[in-house]
Amino acid sequence: MTVASATGVALLSGGLDSGVAAAAFVAGGGRLLASLCFDYGQRAAARERAAAAALAGRLGGAFHAIDLPWLAACAATAGSALLPGGGDLPQGTAARPGDAASAARVWVPARNAAFVAIAAAHAEALGADCVLAGFNREEAATFPDNSAAFLAAATAFLRLGTRTAVAVVSPTLDLDKPAIVARARALGFTAADFWSCYEGGPSPCGRCESCLRSRWQR
Repeated sequence: MTVASATGVALLSGGLDSGVAAAAFVAGGGRLLASLCFDYGQRAAARERAAAAALAGRLGGAFHAIDLPWLAACAATAGSALLPGGGDLPQGTAARPGDAASAARVWVPARNAAFVAIAAAHAEALGADCVLAGFNREEAATFPDNSAAFLAAATAFLRLGTRTAVAVVSPTLDLDKPAIVARARALGFTAADFWSCYEGGPSPCGRCESCLRSRWQR
């Protein structure tokens, strides 16, 4: 898909990856018709929503905050550490921010699959060409729903599942985190524009996998 003149619906969590993906789409000539932020009971829901709303205001298009209590129930049943009561969040180091075990601790059942499907419904209704997602090659190593294979499969699924053949697009797909940070800087953003922490406190914890991967100073 050629981004210039394309229209999209962004999956906007308020974090680094989704924010840069949406901003890169707009910078490349695309136009956002809407951005969606989901609350599935995660610890950082309020902080993510605030960051996502601010990013959406900057990038254009309508902003929708959507509660998914059924996904929260699934995540709680699965014991995801992203939810309060899910146990301690895994902590890593700068050299080893996360691995397969830590990914399993924070996994939310079918989260990105559900997000893409919901965004595709909005895209079809609005006449948008695509769903924007902040997938990246660094996290794809332990989170398969961040991978190029997932994007291709999702696009193939939506070709059959929507009447308008909504595609899934991710401008960050081939980037690692340092490259995404560099792209954010080039687009005029600072670390304060995003909320990537798994926690929802007054400031990022600096210890969870997402904080360690998304840090601006290395």
